Amino acid sequence: MSTPSSSDDVPESGLPRRTFLKSAGTLTIGFSLLPGCQLTQDEADAAEASDPAGRSDLPPSLAQHPRIDAWLRVLGDGRLRVYTGKLELGQGIRIAIAQVAAEELHTSPDRLEVHLAETGVTPNERYTSASVSIEHSAMSVRHASATARRILKERAAQQFGVESEGVKIDDGTLTAGSQSATFAEVLGDEQITETVTEPADLRPTDEREWVGTPVERTDIDRMVRGEEVYVQDLRFDDMVHARVVRPPGYDASLREYDEDAVREAVGDGLQIVQNGSFLAVVAEGEHQALRAQQVLQSNAEWSEPRALPADTPLEEHLRALPAETETVVDEGSAGEGETISASYFRPYVMHGSLGPSCAVGHYDGDRLRIWTHSQGVYPLRDTLTALVGLPPEKIEVKGVPGSGCYGHNGADDVAADVALLAMEVPNRHVRLQWEREDEHGWEPYGSAMIMDVEATLGDDGTIQDWQFDVHSDSHSTRPGGDPGNLLAGRYIEDAHALTSRGYLAGGYRNAVPYYELPTRSISAHFFDGPLRVSALRGLGAHANVFAIESMMGELADRAGTDPVVFRKQHLEDPRAGAVLDAVAEQAQDTSVGATEGLGYGFARYKNRASYCAVAARVRAEADGDLTVTHLWGAIDSGEVINPDGLRNQVEGGMIQSMSWMLNEEVQFDDTRITSREWGSYPILQFEDVPVVEATVLDRPDEPPLGAGEAAQGPATGAVANAIARATDERVQSLPVRSS
Repeated sequence: MSTPSSSDDVPESGLPRRTFLKSAGTLTIGFSLLPGCQLTQDEADAAEASDPAGRSDLPPSLAQHPRIDAWLRVLGDGRLRVYTGKLELGQGIRIAIAQVAAEELHTSPDRLEVHLAETGVTPNERYTSASVSIEHSAMSVRHASATARRILKERAAQQFGVESEGVKIDDGTLTAGSQSATFAEVLGDEQITETVTEPADLRPTDEREWVGTPVERTDIDRMVRGEEVYVQDLRFDDMVHARVVRPPGYDASLREYDEDAVREAVGDGLQIVQNGSFLAVVAEGEHQALRAQQVLQSNAEWSEPRALPADTPLEEHLRALPAETETVVDEGSAGEGETISASYFRPYVMHGSLGPSCAVGHYDGDRLRIWTHSQGVYPLRDTLTALVGLPPEKIEVKGVPGSGCYGHNGADDVAADVALLAMEVPNRHVRLQWEREDEHGWEPYGSAMIMDVEATLGDDGTIQDWQFDVHSDSHSTRPGGDPGNLLAGRYIEDAHALTSRGYLAGGYRNAVPYYELPTRSISAHFFDGPLRVSALRGLGAHANVFAIESMMGELADRAGTDPVVFRKQHLEDPRAGAVLDAVAEQAQDTSVGATEGLGYGFARYKNRASYCAVAARVRAEADGDLTVTHLWGAIDSGEVINPDGLRNQVEGGMIQSMSWMLNEEVQFDDTRITSREWGSYPILQFEDVPVVEATVLDRPDEPPLGAGEAAQGPATGAVANAIARATDERVQSLPVRSS
């Protein structure tokens, strides 16, 4: 297993090594402390003041961190280290960033290593979320690398005594005639510290070697082999193991527990940590910690948890809650025709990460270090500052990939837990591994939602009026500096109350149809629901697109128009029509039996990111069950960096969306979550996965767009419409298999 080592470190040109770093392509366990990133905010402010017009055209992350060595550094052995404030969540950002940097620097991706999110080292890009890692981070690296290429050529030209146009770059070496020098030799004891103030001249599209090609991810091979990849794999020689004892339900307070019974069952070497109603154990061995947790779980006494509305249908309960209303869009004048109305419902859905959350903490009496799969290392650090009382400069947070991440799961909570425990057990590495029951029962879920749609179909077969009301809780309650958003923060002795409802606008993401309609009236009604919620892949876009596309399918049927043609009648954007045509072409030759149906779904994610269309074929079985036999997807994400990565995102998104709509629903009784394992929260099984095909439309002259969340809504819409064709019954309440 991994142990801290600095034997394979390679020093950066001109910069002293302050601590151990990493080896390329292996699990990163050490902390790095480099100075460049800490200076970038001040320099960003100064650069913005001096050149606001030029900076406005830069990728947002580069505009905030314009110094090149915040993104790119040359190592002493000639390799390159690229920095990103984003974390690898399975979306393939590491290889995509390596490809754009390699392209602009005329070098092989094998010569590059990508350093993922770490406080004090990488730029502060806040969260890895909203499908903007390519747009913000990779494009920042691209422009920083292109600018670095120009500067390297200029410096080499000066050393060679030639014009910079006469200098060529090939795989880390600059040449002019018979003269040559590596990047490190050209820089000597320096790094490239200039700032990027305007978009760089990028390598011409027709000369590109790496962008647009399916460069393989080396981490996939290690995942398949079960090698060390995730934070769950971290091990240290002096490590102790911890478990947290959770209350039976929300807001219950700890009254007492039998410490003697625990010590009798577990023996020596056990530390019980209590801070208010936060109760945990730390032991030398993991089995010992687990046993202590089980004993405490059985003998601890708690106050009565907050009541949950188990006796009332959830949709009925949510409609009865007080709500805050926001008008999203209200424009146009309604025409005449047949009015069709329908209501759609999605229950609470969990992230269902395959690997329960995990974190490691170490406190040496001065500095606190956290290894975490949080989506935002800087916001987590700021939140821990408020939780444990250390200043931010005394807290280091290092991002390490976690096993399964589709939004704000338990990663930040387990990191906060371990921070509290590391402070209680100084000078030891404390590893806290949540159990399945912890993850299922306490993660923040994707909000339940209700969508009421009313549309008017004119005599000409086109839509004359569109009314849409979405009812939703918040869609993001990330830490953001507020310890009240962390589980531990609510249960310690000096508890932190929630001070914000989080990101409410996520509830109406994609609630405004991308279709051209004469009228659109969209309103959002925000309630405080009974369960803990936060960001889940796509936020409100999944449920909103499900409702919109279900209604579009019904309107097409009422109009007697082919569903693809009907949608294109209401679209002016040719790229939208192109993905619909692409997916229709894929599905057109499929045979559809008497008990089968073919359905379509479409959306442009956030109405400004990727275009995605999905077709689904569904078969109604004799026993009443439904089988999705085929999914076809087509996506236009502008310029494609890595077609394999993009295709994987679309295919994975379609399968997960199908699982949500068919199977998934968080269950609870009158005081507690009852979906505590996979049996009570069934996800799609391998045997249920249909044939899945995805077509990627590459547009190398268009900006690259985020794609990780683009397929969620269209896939559910397509399957819902296919079910309607197969059964003559419209799906209005999810999940289908509990209806």
